[in-house]
Amino acid sequence: MTRGPQPEIVSAARIDLLPLEVGHADKMAAVLGDPALHEFIGGEPATPADLRARYERLVAGSPDPDVVWWNWVIRLREEGRLVGTVQATVTASPSGAVGEIAWVVGTSWQGRGIATESARALVDWLGRSQIPTVIAHVHPDHHASAAVARAAGLAPTGRWHDGERQWLLGSER
Repeated sequence: MTRGPQPEIVSAARIDLLPLEVGHADKMAAVLGDPALHEFIGGEPATPADLRARYERLVAGSPDPDVVWWNWVIRLREEGRLVGTVQATVTASPSGAVGEIAWVVGTSWQGRGIATESARALVDWLGRSQIPTVIAHVHPDHHASAAVARAAGLAPTGRWHDGERQWLLGSER
């Protein structure tokens, strides 16, 4: 798989998706630091040092030549601050590339449509980048995340992965 387009700034009505940088780690550790945020996504809040190490790996890129990692932080323009992340793991397949997406918005900014706006912007960017299939995995009890997936154009499937339902937007978009 070729590396394709590199993440660029993606803008929507209220947000900018900024390509992930290692320097975002300290601010993002605070944004993602609420233990309640991890109820459905698992794990626990990362320390700034742990997040910096993770961001170093992500920015370096996937070691698998058939996989591309694209990661952004979400900047809420009106507040001028980072409020979450979106990501796409793109894998080569015989029928075209598949982008597996995810989003996380800090608890202080939830309920304001930021995740929906960010996921839509990401899905639109992937479409312009010739990624014909987009999937997400959503915990069956995470109704807010299911609403984000639906608003971004994905539909639930009968497939499950690690206890999460797969949502799909196919090449017919």
